[in-house]
Amino acid sequence: MSYSNTKANPIYIDIVLLVVRIFVGFAMLSHGFPKLQQLLEGGEVKFFDFLGLGPQISLILTVFAEFVCSILLILGLFTRVATGFLIFTMAIAAFVVHGADLFDKRELSLLYLSVYLLIISFGAGKLSIDYMIEKRKRASDW
Repeated sequence: MSYSNTKANPIYIDIVLLVVRIFVGFAMLSHGFPKLQQLLEGGEVKFFDFLGLGPQISLILTVFAEFVCSILLILGLFTRVATGFLIFTMAIAAFVVHGADLFDKRELSLLYLSVYLLIISFGAGKLSIDYMIEKRKRASDW
């Protein structure tokens, strides 16, 4: 008899995915909300122009990822698409904006990036709006 079980209980996986989505979503909101406020204040925008489209467009895209996509992530709605935008944003932050900086300046964006890679790989789990939509679609199929 083995005391080590290598197969995880699926409900635990769904609970962990929910907790991680909620935590990382709210944590990223704390970065996106100040950028949203900066955008709404108007005036001159001073922001890293990572696509060459101008600082204001770059800020708008970052607010979309860090604020809007974080809300979608918390809800588990369009999770993989939202996470794709977050992965892109954290990759730009880690390797472009802080590319020449020491590791301590890149660490946070790399941690977010690694969590987002896990979420895009595993999906939102059963405790999500994505799952409810998929379940309803399957139920309506003949």
